[in-house]
Formats: sequence, structure tokens, C-alpha cells
Amino acid sequence: MKLLDRYLLGQFIKYFFTVNVGFVAIYLLVDFFEKIDNFSRAGKPFALAMKFFILNIPFIIDQIGPVLILLSGVISLGILNHTRELTALKAGGIPLRTIIRPLIMGGFGLTLLFLAAAQFLLPKTITATNNIWYEQVKGKVPLGIYRNGRYYYKGKEGFYSFEWPHSENYVFKNFSYSCWDEKYNIRTLLNSQWADWNEKRKMWILKEGQIQATKGDSTYKVNNFKYWEIHLPENPEDFLVPEYQSAELSLTALFLDISKKDSDREKNKAWSDFLSRISYIFLGFPLLLLGLPILLISYQKWGRDLSIAIPASCGIAFLAWGAWGALQSLARAAYISPLFAAVIIHLLFAGAGIYLLRKQDQ
Repeated sequence: MKLLDRYLLGQFIKYFFTVNVGFVAIYLLVDFFEKIDNFSRAGKPFALAMKFFILNIPFIIDQIGPVLILLSGVISLGILNHTRELTALKAGGIPLRTIIRPLIMGGFGLTLLFLAAAQFLLPKTITATNNIWYEQVKGKVPLGIYRNGRYYYKGKEGFYSFEWPHSENYVFKNFSYSCWDEKYNIRTLLNSQWADWNEKRKMWILKEGQIQATKGDSTYKVNNFKYWEIHLPENPEDFLVPEYQSAELSLTALFLDISKKDSDREKNKAWSDFLSRISYIFLGFPLLLLGLPILLISYQKWGRDLSIAIPASCGIAFLAWGAWGALQSLARAAYISPLFAAVIIHLLFAGAGIYLLRKQDQ
């Protein structure tokens, strides 16, 4: 790597950490004053609160990642312009595309780090913070969880496991129910290919399955059935998995979840969730491409590089956030393609940025 590239990349990384620390500190300060009373009322120690806020830092960085990449590049180039170093480099015959190349490389490298964090780090830290906040502080113990295409629910007397192809209907696939005695021996084990809920009779209707029940002498009575009506301690309204737990899934878990969906509607939503997650991680890269020429244009027109470029960059970021969020909502509702919603903002902003950079390089 050339000396100039190392210098500019070093500046980019330095300002990234500077902006990162500033934004995270502000976020944590506001979050601390909003939530510390909840820890006090729940009787939780201060150490647990500190653990919660520290573990929440990766999630904060993930949320503001695109803005951090944008501002890091804009500030790096702005300082270079303010100290006349940019003018000297261009006067020395170095084209603009060569000067900004380390900044682009830095932005792309940070994007890959955010991608790795979303796969390996965030699922663990979000799980830990959700456990502290929702269970230990709020007292909302999630009896239901969702893993690898199946729902698992702890009832009053036993455990349920099933697939839920159409969440708007109480029709379950590969339904299983088991309960144990006080010595943790299986008392009843019930499996069926399909399970329906009869609201009028308040009964479960099981199809194509088997039920095993203990006789009390360590032996079991096994019955195979094609149709079975039975009362169970819970009804489908109890199978409510907390919404926040979907954020605990890694990128591969989101992708694998797509193949487990049966209906087109559920598959479309799963595709939207996966592509929107990837799309948001890469949003900082096109923002950086557009923010750099806006900095140069603001200096040429008004002579104030950072005082104009930073507010303009923040405005671009909020515009991208709003448009991106609206597109994701349309994709989840199946009005537009999830792939189109995931890439159109990137293509428009990156295309506009490359066009303006070429004009500046002429």
C-alpha cells in the first residue's frame, strides 16, 4: 500500500472511531437516564445495568453504522480540503479517484466488519440484553421461542413444538405435545402431522398421528389415529412468541428460515427480512459515494466544506433511511419485490455519487 493510501486510510479510521465514540456516548447517556429507573424499581444491582448498557453497544453501532461510514469519509476529505492538502495533491497531478480510493476501501472494509458482526456477534449480545431487559427487569418471561423453523412453547403441564405455516390461521404442522411426571418420566407423548383448533368446542383436532400414554407400570399404551379430538391445557392464543426475539437471529438463520416457509406470503416476508438486513448493512457504502462529492460541491459554492457538508450528509442519511424503510414495508406487504426494495436505494445513491465524482475529477 502506498504512503498516501496508508495516510488517508488512517485518517478515515481515526475519524470513524471519533464519530463512533461520540454517537455511542450520546445514545448511551440518553438510554441510561431512560432505563436506569426500571432497574432500580426491579431491585436489580447497578452492575447488571452496566452489563446491559455495555452489551448494547454492538447493537447501537449496527444501527448507526451507515451514518458512521458516511460521516467518517466526509470528515476525512473535509479536513484534507480544509488544510489545503487536497489542493496540493491535485496540483501534483494526482486524480481525485486516486485520493478518495482509500476512503472507499475503508468504507467497504467497515461494511464487511458490520456483516461479520451481524452473523457472529449481534445474535449473542442481543440475546443477552433481551434476557436482561425483558425477563429480569420487565419480568416478561418468554414461554415461546422460535428456532430453525419450529415454535417451542412451555405450557402449564408440558411442552409444545410445531410448525406454523400460516400465522393468521390456527393450523399447525408436525404438532407435538409432551408432559412429564414429578420424576421427569414422560407421562404423555402426542404427535400429529396436522393440528387444528375448534373455537366453538374449545378442543384440539389432530390428524394423522400417534399418542403414547403411560399405564403407571413403566409401560406405555400406543394409539395411532387419523382423527382425534382432545382437550389440552393451552389453546393457540397462548402461543405468542415475543416479537423482539426475531432480532436474535443471525444472517444464516434468517436465510435458512426462508426454506422452512410453506406459503408464498410467509416466504416473501422471510425473503424481505433477510434482504433488508443485508441491504441495511451495505447502506453506508452508497451514502459515502454520494457524500464525498457533495462535500466538494459545497466548498466550491459556499467555501464552507464541513459546516455545510455535515448537515447535508445527515440530511442524505435521513432521506435514505426514510426511503429505505418505506420500501421494506412495501416489500413485506408483497407490493414490490424484496430484491428491488433491497437494492434500488443503493443503485440510485451510488450511481448519483459516481456521476458527481466523475464531474469533480474532470
